Amino acid sequence: MSEQITRITRYETLMHEIERMMDAEACIKDPAVLREKIRELETYYTSDLWKRDFADDEAGLLPRDLKRGVLSEDGIYNLLERYSDLTQA
Repeated sequence: MSEQITRITRYETLMHEIERMMDAEACIKDPAVLREKIRELETYYTSDLWKRDFADDEAGLLPRDLKRGVLSEDGIYNLLERYSDLTQA
């Protein structure tokens, strides 16, 4: 369980880093760094690990005080769409 919590916390932090970079328009200043972070988050989101973490969250197996926005399907999807919109502009 502690490995799972560590993983979720890591990707939660990554998701917030990406949001801050896009808010600060750092994607324009350093697009390669943002692209790598997006790739890492997207890899997790499409993995069996994310599906397992999501299922465990739905089953109430994770600590209540654990920040878990990264397990929100809409949260990651919307972030990836926002990134796509920014890079298409």
